[in-house]
Amino acid sequence: MSHRPEPFTRAGHVQALLDVEVALAEALAAAKVIPAECVPPIRIAADLSRYDLDSLAAEAAVAGNVVIPLVRHLTREVAAQDRKAAGFVHWGATSQDVIDTAVVLQLRPALAGIDRALDRAASAAAGLAARHAATPIAGRTWLQQASPTTFGAKAASWLDGMERVRARLSTAGRAAGDLQLGGASGTLASLGAAGPAVSRTLATTLGLRVAEIPWHTERSRFADVACALGLVCGTLGKIGRDLALLAQTEVAEAADAAMEGRGGSSSMPHKHNPVGAVQAVAASVRAPGLVATMLAAMPQEHERAAGGWQAEWEALPALVALAAGAAGAIAETLSALVVDEARMLANLDAAGGVARAEGLVIALAPRLGRVEAMRLVEAASRRAVTDGTSLAAAAAADPALRKHLDAEAIASALDPANLSAPAGTFVAQVLTRWHRAAKDGAHHG
Repeated sequence: MSHRPEPFTRAGHVQALLDVEVALAEALAAAKVIPAECVPPIRIAADLSRYDLDSLAAEAAVAGNVVIPLVRHLTREVAAQDRKAAGFVHWGATSQDVIDTAVVLQLRPALAGIDRALDRAASAAAGLAARHAATPIAGRTWLQQASPTTFGAKAASWLDGMERVRARLSTAGRAAGDLQLGGASGTLASLGAAGPAVSRTLATTLGLRVAEIPWHTERSRFADVACALGLVCGTLGKIGRDLALLAQTEVAEAADAAMEGRGGSSSMPHKHNPVGAVQAVAASVRAPGLVATMLAAMPQEHERAAGGWQAEWEALPALVALAAGAAGAIAETLSALVVDEARMLANLDAAGGVARAEGLVIALAPRLGRVEAMRLVEAASRRAVTDGTSLAAAAAADPALRKHLDAEAIASALDPANLSAPAGTFVAQVLTRWHRAAKDGAHHG
């Protein structure tokens, strides 16, 4: 086919199954297990357009898995060209060999696509971190203002998280790149002495590794990928949660770029909802249950599972789809994020700027000790809130505090740029590692 279907779609799955059947025939012929002239009819018959996907799905529900009806239809298609060749379709393999190997084949492009989306998202976060390394913003703990940080530090934290899960996903994806070929009970007895040669050729043809032993009921490979995908979704969900909170009307420090038809409401014309952020959050909510399914499916019975393997069929593709959707949504959102620096600075003045109180404690502690400094600043903060004035004014009006800090020192201690400046070190460290990895080509899986 000139255009291959997307992995983990119905068409993509069947195409991968057919690819395995063709490569198996080629490997069998190379090892002289089946006649070489049987391969071309099998290759011709393995054309996706020849198969009714709806019918296959219905038959699979009855048969127990999709390979059983697919092999029957493939054999019929081959027989229409060459009856002898039809007798060698699916030779020596079992259904799980074909299904597991097809999943491995689908994971390769699917995980590469997720990595590319994460790369775009990480690049956008790196740009935000660099541009806003010194942009003060309220730190927030327990959803209340804490000491100031910078928007660049927030973006650098997003970048750091995405790079960590990209590395984990890459490692898990590589570890899952093993061929599955074991026959009925994992001994490959059906191929006799030719088994190892067939496995090597088949793996080479498909670009996979030969496993040291068939892994029909040893499911750590796919479970590891599932866990990595769960981490991807969780990391992107955290970014989405931050973005959604920053976009709240009362905060309004960052927002999706305005775009026709994006983020609107069916009833409220003023709405500009953070749809990309919410898509990532939704993925992070759904992913843990699917990861749990993959982990729960691991204790499988002897040499062939009775339910565990089957539970993977929907869970793993769903995780792939969630991670891909979340990565694309966050990449799009961060790439065009509208950042309101003035609003960030204005919000730091909320409640008289008492969230900057730590700066006064830091300035007073060397003179008074931390306990006494905390007592004085707490009292000044309460007066600022009660009197509706600023913390700077309340501090300047306190004789006990003014004994140690003059008006200029108070202003400096409460300057959000001074309070958030140390965060620049962390931003620089993350960006230095990011740029080094980009130079070394490590951003490309």
